[in-house]
Amino acid sequence: MYISNDIKYIGVNDHEIDLFEGQYIVPNGMAYNSYAVIDEKIAIMDTVDARFTDEWLSNIKNALGDRQPDYLVVQHMEPDHSANICQFMDAYPGAKIVSSSKAFVMMKQFFSNDFVENQMVVGEGDTLCLGKHTLTFVTAPMVHWPEVIVTYDSFDKVLFSADGFGKFGALDVEEEWACEARRYYIGIVGKYGVQVQSLLKKAAGLDIKTICPLHGPVLNENLGYYINLYDIWSSYRAEEEGIVIAYTSVYGNTKKAVMQLAEMLEAKGKKVVVNDLARCDMAEAVEDAFRYDKIVFATTTYNADIFPFMREFINHLTERNFQNKTVAFIENGSWAPTAVKVMKGMLEKSKNLTYTDTTVKILSALNEESSLQLKKLAEEL
Repeated sequence: MYISNDIKYIGVNDHEIDLFEGQYIVPNGMAYNSYAVIDEKIAIMDTVDARFTDEWLSNIKNALGDRQPDYLVVQHMEPDHSANICQFMDAYPGAKIVSSSKAFVMMKQFFSNDFVENQMVVGEGDTLCLGKHTLTFVTAPMVHWPEVIVTYDSFDKVLFSADGFGKFGALDVEEEWACEARRYYIGIVGKYGVQVQSLLKKAAGLDIKTICPLHGPVLNENLGYYINLYDIWSSYRAEEEGIVIAYTSVYGNTKKAVMQLAEMLEAKGKKVVVNDLARCDMAEAVEDAFRYDKIVFATTTYNADIFPFMREFINHLTERNFQNKTVAFIENGSWAPTAVKVMKGMLEKSKNLTYTDTTVKILSALNEESSLQLKKLAEEL
């Protein structure tokens, strides 16, 4: 992968992984990106996951030949990027570790070693001259950990963006960027939209030609497209017009109502996405809920509460600052329906939700009254 004459890719692809961070399904694997900036002095940008130590150290050697790195820049202390700090220092004991003060605290926690003799603590606006290349460090707290820095190389106009602009998927697999970048962003970074907005404002003052993230492909064309999507996602605006119907159904009666509603809406020319929360990839369902401007929650009353998969789904939304949506409800119950009350209560802290006038109340199965409510809801949506 070509980045520039002086910046070499030294990362790895992971096709052994099944769940990223223990929860996200990654059918096309994962990339752990690392870069070498080769000048009069040499800086290595981040390490990789612990399972790829030998491959990564070999990549460094192949990129540098007989030369040795002078610096290891640690932008983010999550173990998929920091796991090989000790191994790097064993191989290159004369190198300096360049990172934020909070990162060195975490280093001590992870490795019982914060490399006091090798520390170079940097903060907002600090620079490191390698020769032609000068690295400027920009703090990015809570994007999406508190110690994060990103790094700008003014010579090649490259932004090393840490986990920003990352995506699921290894680099040797061709796939559309936005889908897996959106699922990655909303799942992992989504809670911290305010902090991402702050970082985007800082980045707007830089002349950026290339973005080098810690996951996913290097971005060097149509940067406005990627930055615009990040602006939409981090400001919690709907990306597209469409109606997500997220449902759970025990004996099929709620599902029947959902499918009828979907057919009515599609007949009116609306984009409809239906997610069975008991069977779909929950992260995909969460992604859809943020992507489109309207959502219908459909579930049964269960133990005087709501069905567990719906509770999990709403928890995922609210912990990521779900907001700015039109919301509708379908509830089902055979003797004491309380699902709408519970769901509304769970959504109380969500900002700028507009609730439909129509709520569909099913008593066991659709009847004439609830079918009429379903038609009214379709009209309203």
